[in-house]
Amino acid sequence: MRYELLRLLREKGDRVSGEALSRELGVSRVSVWKSVRELSAAGYDISATSRGYFLVSSPDVLLPGEFPGWEDRVHHLDEVDSTMIVARGLARKGAVHGTLVTAERQTGGRGRLERSWFSPKGGIYMTLVTRPSVAAGMAPRINLLSAVAVASAVESLHGISARVKWPNDVLVDGKKLCGILAEMEAEMDAVRFVNIGVGLNANVQITDAFPDAVSLSQLLGHDVNRRLLAREIVESILRRLQCVQSADILDEWRCYAHTLGRRVSIATGNTAVEGLAIDIDDFGALLVKRDDGTLMTVVAGDCTHRTD
Repeated sequence: MRYELLRLLREKGDRVSGEALSRELGVSRVSVWKSVRELSAAGYDISATSRGYFLVSSPDVLLPGEFPGWEDRVHHLDEVDSTMIVARGLARKGAVHGTLVTAERQTGGRGRLERSWFSPKGGIYMTLVTRPSVAAGMAPRINLLSAVAVASAVESLHGISARVKWPNDVLVDGKKLCGILAEMEAEMDAVRFVNIGVGLNANVQITDAFPDAVSLSQLLGHDVNRRLLAREIVESILRRLQCVQSADILDEWRCYAHTLGRRVSIATGNTAVEGLAIDIDDFGALLVKRDDGTLMTVVAGDCTHRTD
């Protein structure tokens, strides 16, 4: 009920009497008061006077109340080893499509190839549980659409031209703003779930120890509303997932691509593929033209943009 109360306070945008709130919610004024106290304890600044209640401000925390419409599917943690680990457990227990795990900081955040992901307070760290109707072979497209969802959200909310690096990074001026990690479990050709992990440098101070990274707060010169950006990213991913089998997903990725037309080196196991990245195929694999003219299809690997 506290989230219904929060929604009402936001909709009214003005002071509302306890009597009016209790009437709309169908509960007692004491229940309203208790819910206000719970929200206040969570960090919401709610002014309470004899004339009623007024929402002054919301905390910069990715709480369930910041995702209207699916509060019951959001699991918020102040600190966790990795949101991916928590989401994996929830997915295996039957968590529904759109279940979200958020954290204020991670102690064991991971990127691709088991690399550690710097996860201090101020970033956006979340994993979205999805159950797309897609064949396992098409699942790599989800990496692509997730990266585009992040880039488009950053661009629309903050006017920053973000680009995507195959297979799953979001860059600004060649520096890494966000990493995306998709984890799939499938049986035969049926996908059970695909968990999409997002680690975005929002209000994070990037030190000299990470010269290839950048944060939104450093780019803009001020902190951003993490709540608004996280919501936009999640909604953008879920919206694009409905069209995962459409060729439009691939065309949109091409529009945002920072990789195509560049010389790349891709580590694939114990070997490396080098050449010119010319396109992606229908499954999201990268097509690389080697110096000898042969065309290689790279399904997965660690991609580096070459400057030589």
